[in-house]
Amino acid sequence: MKNGRIAVPSENGGLDGIRSGHFGHCNVFTFIDVENGEIKNVSTLQNQPHVQGGCMVPVNLLSEHNVNALVVGGIGMRPLMGFKQVGIDVYYDATRAEIKPVVEDLIAGKLPLISDNQVCGGGNH
Repeated sequence: MKNGRIAVPSENGGLDGIRSGHFGHCNVFTFIDVENGEIKNVSTLQNQPHVQGGCMVPVNLLSEHNVNALVVGGIGMRPLMGFKQVGIDVYYDATRAEIKPVVEDLIAGKLPLISDNQVCGGGNH
């Protein structure tokens, strides 16, 4: 990914932060703005509480903030379909907790898009 905005669900935000194991229940989203393959800006946004139909709350939130790509360690089918509908690519990395190396791998094109058979039932990771 050479240009765009990456979102990472985070326990504590920032490039030196730790990823959240469950994207929908993370504390904050870390946004990484990328231009010409380089990190240009890092910011955070508080996640919104789940309400009725809560799986779509983070989908709409990230769409409203011009996110192009999301990196998760797990996601349910309903929000994954929602991200596909709004044009946000969802990438998969389940092994590392640190945000910076995961983002660097995404920029370098080393992370796969999540496949439908990698989704989880929600809530239990």
